[in-house]
Amino acid sequence: MNKNLNPEAVYDARTLGTPKMLVLGLQHMFAMFGATVLVPTLTGLSVSATLLFAGLGTLLFHFLTKKKVPAFLGSSFAFLGGYFAIAPGGDPTLLPYACFGVACAGLMYGVLSALFKAYGVKRVMRFFPPIVTGPIIICVGLHLAPTAINSCMDNWGIALVAVFVVIICNIWGKGMIKIIPILLGVAASYLVAAVTGNVDFSGVASAPWVGLPFRFENTVFGLFTSGNVDGSLLATAVITILPISLATMVEHIGDICAISSTCGENFMEDPGFHRTLLGDGLATTLAALFGAPANTTYGENTGVLNLTKVFDPRVIRIAAGFAIVFSFCPKFSALIAAMPNATIGGVSLILYGMIAAVGVRNVVENQVDFSNTRNVIIAALILVLTIGIEYSSAGSVSLGRVSLSGLAVASIVGIALNAILPGKDYEFLQEDKGSTSVNFQV
Repeated sequence: MNKNLNPEAVYDARTLGTPKMLVLGLQHMFAMFGATVLVPTLTGLSVSATLLFAGLGTLLFHFLTKKKVPAFLGSSFAFLGGYFAIAPGGDPTLLPYACFGVACAGLMYGVLSALFKAYGVKRVMRFFPPIVTGPIIICVGLHLAPTAINSCMDNWGIALVAVFVVIICNIWGKGMIKIIPILLGVAASYLVAAVTGNVDFSGVASAPWVGLPFRFENTVFGLFTSGNVDGSLLATAVITILPISLATMVEHIGDICAISSTCGENFMEDPGFHRTLLGDGLATTLAALFGAPANTTYGENTGVLNLTKVFDPRVIRIAAGFAIVFSFCPKFSALIAAMPNATIGGVSLILYGMIAAVGVRNVVENQVDFSNTRNVIIAALILVLTIGIEYSSAGSVSLGRVSLSGLAVASIVGIALNAILPGKDYEFLQEDKGSTSVNFQV
């Protein structure tokens, strides 16, 4: 695509200088931190290991995608049901079994990656037109919205400090202030919370400065060398968790479409879905083997890209480097863990909204025809299933031992309907379509 069509964008952050690049990288790390550490908190996995393999997974992803895609890989919420089913209550003796199931699920990405490689992005992407990916991207943001609201409800005053600082810096800020609004919002909100006595620093004081991110006995390797492996439980973990990858791979496609739309570059074609899927899947397998949560391309960081207009993947790799370094510092992990939920919630209100807005923009700029009843039906079911299941009493759909989120169900239904219903006239093209979208139209 023609990068000159977006004159405000920065595609080479080296023009900003090293100090500013470091600050931008730190901002991306803080943007992903709240949600990333929440997964190990809920499952009983190691926070430090999560940070380490989020960083290593991101670097692996960038290596496999030829350093072209500005994506950060953080903890995936999609596999929470799998962890809860195999290791209820975060039982440390059962968590390695769940991690083995997640590691196998990560390998499934290679299957879809091979299909993209064998048949080409143009043929495979016929199953993922903008009438499917656009509403899915919208639903990714809406699906996350309750998390932001629940966090804000801890203290709306502190949350609004973050919101107002982000808005003020991004709208009226100049120079560096304009491109680090998330970092400044987090810092201002955290400071206000600390001054008003809404932060408990006792955990920070007791945490050591240096420590290993994980213990060998908590890894899958530790499980297999223990001499006491339950084969039936291993099989159960794989059968339970493996199907979840079908939904997360669809989410991955939506995420890459969102990043492409945000940056105005066709990452689906170059470096290609076969590379991005493989990178995401192998990062998930690597993390799971060492006792960390599954990885996924992070919407929070896409929101940061959309807000700052700094699209250089180098900045993301700097953030990954910070995550790796800080994973060896339990005191830092404790400092971030002490951050008020309201601070995270305030920033997330904007970031999650940005994700949904990217989906809307993708549909509009690709001129999806909503006078076509077929398109209306597909979009309607994706939106209603996601929100409806999310707010239902169960909060998910159970298929035997597998529990699927509303977003997962909606993604599968949307793809199936697009394949079944007559009237498919979609063909993936490479021509430019504006400054902020990828041309999916015929």
